[in-house]
Amino acid sequence: MLIDTNVLIRTTQRRHAQYEVVRRAVEWLPQQGNRLHIVPQNLVEMWVVATRPVAQNGPGLTVDQAASEIDWVKDHFKLLPDGPTIYPQWEALVREHGVSGKPAHDARLVAAMKVHGLTSILTFDRTGFTRFPGITPVHPGSVLPTAPFH
Repeated sequence: MLIDTNVLIRTTQRRHAQYEVVRRAVEWLPQQGNRLHIVPQNLVEMWVVATRPVAQNGPGLTVDQAASEIDWVKDHFKLLPDGPTIYPQWEALVREHGVSGKPAHDARLVAAMKVHGLTSILTFDRTGFTRFPGITPVHPGSVLPTAPFH
């Protein structure tokens, strides 16, 4: 399972309303036999968001703080490599599905998923990935047991 950047960034925002559900989901999924993956694009996107000023709807982390958060993410999730087959897969996806604008970033994540044989993505985006057959978006809250989790 790939982790979408919108979930990764919540791991850095301990006061955010979605932090607790993310923390629980990324702890629970591996206990259930799910391997959680990231790709370099996640780290680039995470850096952009993490260092965005608070006035521009970001957490406003310093470069050193963002680097520390990136290191934590790399230590906790399997980083899959970029490779020469991701771009052609991305180009085919955006052409086939008529993707334009910002959703092209999601298409690149899907391209990496296809190249690496992943079929699900842990994301808060319930609709952005549904245009791609064979890709299942999974909301972090939907994977948690109903009983309180410790």
